[in-house]
Amino acid sequence: MFGLQSLGALALGTVFLCCSGAIYPLCAQTAGTPDQESDTLRGTVVNSLTHEPIGRALVYSPDNRYAAMTDGQGRFEFKFARAEREPNAGFAATSNVGPSPSYPRQYGATNRPSMLMARKTGFLPDHDGQQTFPLSETQQELTIPLAPEALIIGHILLPESDGSNRIQVELFRRQVREGREHWDSVGTVISKSDGEYRYAELSAGSYKLVTHELLDRDPLAFNPRGQLFGYPPVYYPAATDFTTASVIQLSAGSTTEADVSPARREYYAVKVPVGGAPLGLPIGIQVWLQGHEGPGYSLGYNAEEQLIQGLLPDGTYVVRATAAGSNAMTGMSTLTVKGAAAEGPALMMLPNSSIVVSVREEFQHRETATQGPMVVDSIRNASGNGRRPGYLQVSLLPIEEFGFAPGASLRPPRGPDDDSPLMIENVQPGRYRVLVNTAIGFASSVTSNGTDLEHQPLVVALGGATPPIEITVRDDGAEVEGAIVGASTRDAAGAGFRSQGQSPGNVYFCPTTGSSGQFRMAWVSPDGKFQLQQLPPGVYRVLAFDRQQPDLEYASEEALSKYEAKAQVIRVVAGQKEHLQLPLITQGE
Repeated sequence: MFGLQSLGALALGTVFLCCSGAIYPLCAQTAGTPDQESDTLRGTVVNSLTHEPIGRALVYSPDNRYAAMTDGQGRFEFKFARAEREPNAGFAATSNVGPSPSYPRQYGATNRPSMLMARKTGFLPDHDGQQTFPLSETQQELTIPLAPEALIIGHILLPESDGSNRIQVELFRRQVREGREHWDSVGTVISKSDGEYRYAELSAGSYKLVTHELLDRDPLAFNPRGQLFGYPPVYYPAATDFTTASVIQLSAGSTTEADVSPARREYYAVKVPVGGAPLGLPIGIQVWLQGHEGPGYSLGYNAEEQLIQGLLPDGTYVVRATAAGSNAMTGMSTLTVKGAAAEGPALMMLPNSSIVVSVREEFQHRETATQGPMVVDSIRNASGNGRRPGYLQVSLLPIEEFGFAPGASLRPPRGPDDDSPLMIENVQPGRYRVLVNTAIGFASSVTSNGTDLEHQPLVVALGGATPPIEITVRDDGAEVEGAIVGASTRDAAGAGFRSQGQSPGNVYFCPTTGSSGQFRMAWVSPDGKFQLQQLPPGVYRVLAFDRQQPDLEYASEEALSKYEAKAQVIRVVAGQKEHLQLPLITQGE
């Protein structure tokens, strides 16, 4: 009897589940087949370095509507439900007598996401700068690569420390800005009581490490009324400035140990009077050894007494004070410490420079002289200004590999009728590259007081007047078109121009040293062809890559020399038309 009741209950439960649509095979006739109700995407998450599958990785959509964990073989699967459509209303209402007929359910497109992401501890959240992987409406398979993180670990070895002194460590990564090397801060960490520090989730690249200075406050030796001691910055492994510090080269998934041993030195009280400081504005202070600009040292600002003060060891230092805002100001002074407390000469805060920019248009073609202004006017009107050349952008980029001065750019118009001169405001003292971008033609010359700013830096002095920047714009640049050697539509896609998750290929026009040319870039179309107009006259080394190269140091002949075998050197003059056939440089070359 028990068995019969159990079977009856099981049959009843099966009918219930069938009617609810949970068991596809039994309900196929009334609820549609699984293929009709959903579509399936299968994929694998792999290690980008070893190509081995990654288990227990989280795969999810950016909007968090979908998520799944990979299995032990790195595999995942999504079933995306299809939206049910209403049956044909006219066909369904053919009879008003008797029970309504049953019509098959109809299903439309799925509500699948347009992209997916993946993450797991020990791997970077993005791969080659890519954080998402796009999906097509019919895609059935997807492989997601995750790059293993690199690590820098080490110890700060302080002599006779009891663990109370914890030192700040800062890491910098080499970046390329407009074709030149620059070092940007990755962040800071504080060493543990045993001196250990750790940087995780680092991508492959070049790094430099520096310890910040620290006052020794060991309770067994600290005497606030006696001689003070501290630990000056150390630039890994034992350099005295940022420039000569060793470069830590990290590859994907690697671990580097970097121990640093700061030396204990006498520290002395210092102060620098400040004159002309704006009231109510915060003052930022930077300090470095004279001739050795870089991070590590620090001083503070006493607003009530208008003093820069703090502690420093023996040496000659440059002290820089900056005040941001509409009335931005900068002041600089030098300070020498030699075995005793020191007071430097007064630091006078002076307004930052404003530089006038003048533009001369020398359009050579009738279409530019007649139709061109219409285009220019549309750009001007878009910016709310009918008088200023809105098609042109001018910016200043500090040229030091590690600099405290920020960049600057043209002041936006103050209103629709602003006919005041073009101006770059609040420029701090320093040395800058002048970058000119135009939507029409090209900048044929950029000068200031006779200095060629395309090959020489713009020097902005503290508190002094800077001569205007004079720009001439022409429209008779060269026109270049070409193709990747042997690249059909299929070849181009296979090479990575439109491959899954990759950016299109690029052709780079890199001016040779001393050339009048200017760096340019062209996109490669899916059929492997490219085109570039208004290329400034000059000599170029032309390179074609299967993907974007944000870290291409195109201003360095040495950096480009490794591509010499696949580079093509061209010389173009005004109005020339050039056709190129270029070999492809693939990832890893």
